[in-house]
Amino acid sequence: MPSIEYDPSRLALLSPEARPTVFARGMVYTSLQVAVEAARLAYVRAEEGGAARQGLVDALDSIGFSQPAIFTDDKTGSAAFAAFRAVDGLAIVSFRGTQPDEVSDLATDLHANRRPWKPGMGNVHAGFATAALSLEEPIAEWLGTGGAARKQLILTGHSLGAAMATLLATVFPATELVTLGSPRVGDEAFAACFGGLRATRLVDCCDVVTELPPASASYMHVVDMTYITRSGMLDPGIDPAGVASDRSGARSSYLFDYAWKIGNVLLRDLADHAPINYVRGVFA
Repeated sequence: MPSIEYDPSRLALLSPEARPTVFARGMVYTSLQVAVEAARLAYVRAEEGGAARQGLVDALDSIGFSQPAIFTDDKTGSAAFAAFRAVDGLAIVSFRGTQPDEVSDLATDLHANRRPWKPGMGNVHAGFATAALSLEEPIAEWLGTGGAARKQLILTGHSLGAAMATLLATVFPATELVTLGSPRVGDEAFAACFGGLRATRLVDCCDVVTELPPASASYMHVVDMTYITRSGMLDPGIDPAGVASDRSGARSSYLFDYAWKIGNVLLRDLADHAPINYVRGVFA
């Protein structure tokens, strides 16, 4: 499997869908790899039809998935897709993250006051909750039709999409939750809902979004992180001192290697949020 180089470009951060899929027809991928690339493919604006939709269809078809169902909500700007693979009964629902050119997405991210989630499930970020709830009904309908024959259900997403996937993992009967660059979503009571769910929370080195909103009694992550090192390797067991050292080295080298080049993101803390740099860590 070819390695993926670190991508510090603004294009990778702001237009994750611009890069062709890393899926290759005939290759077999782990469920984690499928989920992580699906999270990036959620940025493809398949709802617009034409080449964009066909690109998503082709990417999913290359690894055996059926035609995707597309979910959008004009009011919140939320979007997701779902697809089913008959050969192993895998259904996947992938949620789109923040699109910088969509005012509604930015409003959702900034709406950081809390609200109750489902009964007995604590309090969560109000903007994330609004976004997730706007897609709950159509996804539930698909799970009862196009995804009814499933044996497994993976929910995935990047950034805002990760937050929506986390929220709806408490609603739908998921077998696995995979998040990329997820912000904190809710309080301790909400995090307690995830005791029996297989969940992977990927954090790419210095990604600043994973530190927002700030940790407090109001916001905490639902599971421990699986860390992606500065060199693009998964390290689920790295200690806090090791993480701090790795991040310090990453920031220093970024200034010399990438920050000064035209077209690149100025800070590693932002560049590491690009979905392709998460794909890099999982496909290494």
